[in-house]
Amino acid sequence: MSKNNISGRRDEIRILERVLTSSDPEFIAVYGRRRVGKTWLVREFFGDLVSFEITGMHHVTLQDQLANFAQSLGKAAGMTLQPQRPSSWAEAFGQLEQMLESSLAKEQGRKQVVFLDELPWLNTPRSKFLSALEHFWNSYGSRKKNLVLVVCGSAASWMLQNIVRAKGGFHNRLTRQIRLLPFTLAETEEFLLHRQVSLTRYQIVELFMVMGGVPFYLMQAEPGLSAHQIIDKVCFSATGLLRTEYEKLYASLFEESDLHLKIVALLAKKRTGLGRNEIASAAKLTTGGGLTRVLDELEESGFIESRTPYGKKVNDLLYRLVDEFTLFYFSWIKPLGKKIPDQGYWMLRQNSPSRKAWSGFAFETLCIKHVRQLKAALGIAMVETSDAPWRYQADKDSAHPDGAQIELLIDRSDATINLCEIKFSQGEFTVDASYAKELRRKIDVFRQVTKTRKNIFLTMITTYGVTDNIWRKDVVTNVLTLDTLF
Repeated sequence: MSKNNISGRRDEIRILERVLTSSDPEFIAVYGRRRVGKTWLVREFFGDLVSFEITGMHHVTLQDQLANFAQSLGKAAGMTLQPQRPSSWAEAFGQLEQMLESSLAKEQGRKQVVFLDELPWLNTPRSKFLSALEHFWNSYGSRKKNLVLVVCGSAASWMLQNIVRAKGGFHNRLTRQIRLLPFTLAETEEFLLHRQVSLTRYQIVELFMVMGGVPFYLMQAEPGLSAHQIIDKVCFSATGLLRTEYEKLYASLFEESDLHLKIVALLAKKRTGLGRNEIASAAKLTTGGGLTRVLDELEESGFIESRTPYGKKVNDLLYRLVDEFTLFYFSWIKPLGKKIPDQGYWMLRQNSPSRKAWSGFAFETLCIKHVRQLKAALGIAMVETSDAPWRYQADKDSAHPDGAQIELLIDRSDATINLCEIKFSQGEFTVDASYAKELRRKIDVFRQVTKTRKNIFLTMITTYGVTDNIWRKDVVTNVLTLDTLF
């Protein structure tokens, strides 16, 4: 077992440490999107405690999976010759029991970890894999105090439906579950430093807005390169990993990904978000269970986020695309088609209007994901709060014909609301007279439309702060910088 090579993941490590000290059998489900580091975490933490490991193969037959099992069993048992392929999963798990009995007898008191990776792929149609796994755990594994069964999968929706929220033989059988999310900014910084990639926090934010906190993407960053150079190489060179990642990403997570891709493309065009009925109308779908399932799957996998706007009901959910790489793909990679741009493509667009528009939205998304850090910086970490967007679309008779929109507000139990304005810039952001007037208007519209009696603070979240001038003093209550996001 080794924890020294694991960056971040403190909460997950605490869960796994409790597994090692447990005197009961443990059945753990680990799920999360492709490339987020599930397999790495399990292998690195448990190390040589893993007695048996198999990784499911994508789009192969039952016979291929069983041959894969036989090979894995032979390797685990230290056999020089591969054992005969079992005829069924029931027979396969019977063989596994025999191997574990021998292993448990040799090393009494030591934890024995069985690791089934990419579980959804092992479950080929009509293979009876799940029923065999249920029987293995219920009749054997749940009686072995030193046994740890870890199942893992990238298809989050499948893992939830068949394992985490199962109603059949797996109902209430899990002892622990880990939904592995991409790194936060602080974990990203730690991960890069662990790999000798030294970047300023501004450049880490630039990298994060393209790759998110996905460890495998971040592994492409090389020491000695700037964030611009890394992005150029990974996203725009002929051999760049992320040039062809988009198609693989969704196809590997969802069996029938056409509808998922359609909804993601819609949300990429409407960056402020769409309601359920708007999605159904634009995609020419009914609002039945099929749409619900796809939206849930996209949300559980971390690609979209649903938020109830301030003052609205749960039925008024807004869905927003929040996966950094997907947003970047639609803005920059997809428009190029198969064309390989000239070297330095990204660096040369540093000051282009389209890049400024994209970076503004990407920074907003990043800040919303780090709202816990923002609350801590505001000194309200212990205050009961809710965070939400707010939008007011005026009709022709409205006293506020221009409407107003706020991407993030923090509603506090101490009779206060922070209205957050989020701005990405290469230096200090300057509030001038016209922008100060717009901010005052936005506050007035919010107060009048919502009829709130709470105190309102205008909070600016920027990269390097806000220039100290009369307009800032007049309208801005709090200023937070990118350092608070770490």
